[in-house]
Amino acid sequence: MQTLELNDFEQELPETMPISVVMEKRPSTHEWADFSYQAVGVVCGGEGTESIRKIREEKDLEQFLVSGLSLTLYEDECESYYHNLMSPKPGCFIVADNNDDNAQMPVPYLVSLSFDEVHSYLEGDEQVYAVDIPPELYKWTEAYILTHYIAIKKTKRKLKDWKQQDQNPRG
Repeated sequence: MQTLELNDFEQELPETMPISVVMEKRPSTHEWADFSYQAVGVVCGGEGTESIRKIREEKDLEQFLVSGLSLTLYEDECESYYHNLMSPKPGCFIVADNNDDNAQMPVPYLVSLSFDEVHSYLEGDEQVYAVDIPPELYKWTEAYILTHYIAIKKTKRKLKDWKQQDQNPRG
């Protein structure tokens, strides 16, 4: 295996970054709902306290900034982060409560870059949105992966040939 050495990369990377999510309310095409909500973006930084405030309004479209979230990277999830960044369309995944009432905005409570982590929420009753990853977040995650991840080449295990083994009768 080839070793990669990073020169001039002596920096301390934070494991957690404050995040804000942009949610959009727009008219629905569904006959039973007047409007729908969709996550449309993630912004690095934001207020430390949880808040929801309207940031844009025009005709039938409204956008809200949901602050007070954070994104934490974990060493044991590096392989999933790596595959996300190497995918044709790297994404940021937002998990929100799935409200029974369509009049209420689903409030995001988790932002992740891990396919594996978000998959478990897809199996539950939570709403998951995928948005483009901002460049600052991409660079931060890339540096984290380069610092903590060592790719291990997958090998196919060899099957034992049971016919070749000695057959020792038990006695």
